[in-house]
Amino acid sequence: MNWQDFPKWGRWISDWAAQYHATLRSRPVRAQTKPGQIAAALPDQPPEEGAAMDRILSDFEKIIMPGITHWQHPRFFAYFPANATPPSALAEFLTAVIAPQCMLWQTSPAATEVETRMMEWLRQAIGLPGEFSGVIQDSASSATLAAVLTMRERALGWQGNDKGLNNAGRLRIYASREVHTSVDRAIWISGIGAENLVRIPVQGALRGMDPRALEQAIATDLEAGFLPAGIIACTGGTSTGACDDIAAVTEIAERHGLYTHVDAAWAGAAMICDEFRDLWSGVERADSVVFNPHKWMGAQFDCSAHFLRAPGDLARTLAIKPEYLKTHGQGPVINYSEWSIPLGRRFRALKLWFVLRAYGLQGLRARIRDHVAWSHALARRLSAHPDFQIVTAPVLSLFTFRYCPAGAGDSDALNLSLVEAINDDGRIYLTQTRIDDQVAIRLQVGQFDTEAGDVDTAFDVITEIAGRLTAA
Repeated sequence: MNWQDFPKWGRWISDWAAQYHATLRSRPVRAQTKPGQIAAALPDQPPEEGAAMDRILSDFEKIIMPGITHWQHPRFFAYFPANATPPSALAEFLTAVIAPQCMLWQTSPAATEVETRMMEWLRQAIGLPGEFSGVIQDSASSATLAAVLTMRERALGWQGNDKGLNNAGRLRIYASREVHTSVDRAIWISGIGAENLVRIPVQGALRGMDPRALEQAIATDLEAGFLPAGIIACTGGTSTGACDDIAAVTEIAERHGLYTHVDAAWAGAAMICDEFRDLWSGVERADSVVFNPHKWMGAQFDCSAHFLRAPGDLARTLAIKPEYLKTHGQGPVINYSEWSIPLGRRFRALKLWFVLRAYGLQGLRARIRDHVAWSHALARRLSAHPDFQIVTAPVLSLFTFRYCPAGAGDSDALNLSLVEAINDDGRIYLTQTRIDDQVAIRLQVGQFDTEAGDVDTAFDVITEIAGRLTAA
């Protein structure tokens, strides 16, 4: 294939994309293939000769599409969304065609300067004060790792990268069990070690870490000769939407000189709506905050907004400046590769620019508010049903529930069977979690094209299949 043929196949893919989205509701949300089925349809050896594009695209439809779980399906209620809006897809198309490497200002000035401006737009949209600066990371996992590395370096007087951790003493990081498992990985990769991630008990309806227990854990560690380094708080935790009391956490952190990172990967997007900001009251006192526009704002994966009160600390932790990466002969510029773990960087800011201009904050707010309202309404309907129990009330658009009909036996097994039966049915897609050592079912409304009727369908499917299970 060559660039002369590209317009023909580009038009084909555009037409295919429109048809795909028009027919999504008729497709099962979760892939219905068996393990190994897709691999078995692929040759064992790579091809020696090239194939025509029409044959490749035919095989794409025949082999690949049956094994796709449709994250853009309007009835995708599992995990969190990974939305891909039309303007974002077009921006990614352009990015793929231009294919810039955006590691330095001089390697793509437009990418750097658009990123700076987009992060300023997002900072204003979610209500963070002007002292914060932002960088686009690939994911919240990378932002959290960057934050943990910064905690480590600050606690070690900026000597960890040079001298290692062999004689550093035991660093301690504090978080509740509601934080994402990316925190565990960051602790592993940073060399701090899983035993030094101190889990703080949670309390209240929002399942936030107990500030008194946090204070006590820090005091106990200091007395034992450990070295407290930082706190990782969450707003909108993955399992139940748990929200820590950020104001209380940051007050404790400031008193002990600890670095605070707030993981709001999903829920941060909702902060473009003023009425939801009480969930992270006090966030302006954090050192590091992350949320993912690729979850609830319609920007294609991957695109994670990482805000820093003192970006110099992050650059001091991560920056390496060999001669070949220096920018000479220019005024002061930002090289965002010094703010992130990978050296190579994609032009992620372009899709943010397209999405924010295409929908505006008003359009994005309207969708988020609808999703929250529909989730609350569905929780009320399930709560009124005699065979269902709401385990955790909606936090924004996420809640959990259990199927517990009278006389049922092993409730955990029954709920796991219900989730599997629902996902095999294909009309909606849900996932399970575990709360206080019991299985619960998660439901989160957030796919960009979801309508009220799709949420009504969720109620019908859940109750219909649950009734069928019990009758059997």
